[in-house]
Amino acid sequence: MIELSLDGSVATLTLNRPPANAFSREGLLQLRDTVRQLEANPAVRALVITGTGPKFFSAGADLNTFASGDKAAALDMISAFGQAFETLANTPLVTVAALNGYAMGGGLECALACDIRIAEGHAQMALPEAGVGLLPGGTGTQTLAWLVGEGWAKRMILTGERVDAPTALRIGLVEEVVDGLAGEGLALAKAREIAQRVGKQSPDSVRACKQLIHAARNGVPRGAALAQEREAFVELFSGANQREGVAAFLEKRKASWTV
Repeated sequence: MIELSLDGSVATLTLNRPPANAFSREGLLQLRDTVRQLEANPAVRALVITGTGPKFFSAGADLNTFASGDKAAALDMISAFGQAFETLANTPLVTVAALNGYAMGGGLECALACDIRIAEGHAQMALPEAGVGLLPGGTGTQTLAWLVGEGWAKRMILTGERVDAPTALRIGLVEEVVDGLAGEGLALAKAREIAQRVGKQSPDSVRACKQLIHAARNGVPRGAALAQEREAFVELFSGANQREGVAAFLEKRKASWTV
C-alpha cells in the first residue's frame, strides 16, 4: 500500500491502494513501521506523505472491515489507526501532507497527524464517520479541535460538513492551497520544497522546537513549558551544531550540520 522514495534528506511516502487509497490494518501498521525506520536513518530529516492518482489523498478506512459488527475486528483496526497516526504525530521528523484530492475520515486524520498540510485547489476534506454510526478514532476528535477550534471541529464532526480547499485554508486546516489541474502534482512539489528547507536548519534545534510546540497540545502548563523552552535553549550549547550555526552565519557560509 505504501511506496517509499528518498531524495537526499527528504523521504516521500505515497499511499497507493486504488481506487481511493483506503487504509487497511496492514497498511496502517506498514505506515507506523516505515516512519520508525525513517527515524533510525540520520540522513532523513523530513517526510512528505501524498496519495497516488489525481482524485484521492485517502478515503480513510475500508468500511468493509466494520460491516460484520465484530468488536474484536474493530478494536484491532482502531488500535492500528492509533499506532500509525500517533507515531506520525510524535516523530521527530518534520512531516508535510500533500493533499492531492479527497482526504476523508482516516485520510484526513493522517494529514492532521502531520506538521504541515498543503492542499491542491480541488481537494476536499471531511470527517464523516458519524454518518455511518462511527466516530473519528484516529486522533481526529482531539487534533482537529486543536487546529481549527471547537466550533469548526463540531461542524465537521457532528454534522459531517465537508470543506473545500479555500475554506480549509481560511480556518487553518491547511497552511497553503496551490491551484492547478488535477493530477498536476503541485501540492507534492510544494510539500517537497518545504521539506527540503528542513535540511538547512540545525537538526538539534528542529527536534527541540517540535517537541516544545507540541507541549501545549499535550497538556503541559504554560509555566512549565516556558521553563522547558529555556532549558532546551541552554542544552543546545552542549552540541557542536550551535557553534557551527553561529560560525557559519558570521562567516557568511552554509552550515555543515552534524546529524
